[in-house]
Amino acid sequence: MYIIKVKGKAKIPNYIQLRDEDFVLIAYFRADRPLTKLEKYGLEGKEEALKGVIEQLPFGKIQKLEI
Repeated sequence: MYIIKVKGKAKIPNYIQLRDEDFVLIAYFRADRPLTKLEKYGLEGKEEALKGVIEQLPFGKIQKLEI
C-alpha cells in the first residue's frame, strides 16, 4: 500500500490518498480528520502510527506505507 499527501489550496484542505500495489486509489480522506473503518484497509489498531506517518509525510511525494 502507498500513501500520498496532497496539499490543498485556499479553502480546500489537505488530503491523504491510500493506493494499492497497482496504484489504484482505495481511500481518500482529509489529513486533519481520522480515517474511519481502518479495518477495511487492513490498518485496524494502527491509528496512532498512521497519524505519525501523515504528520511527517512531505506533500506530493508517494511513499510505501510501512506501519
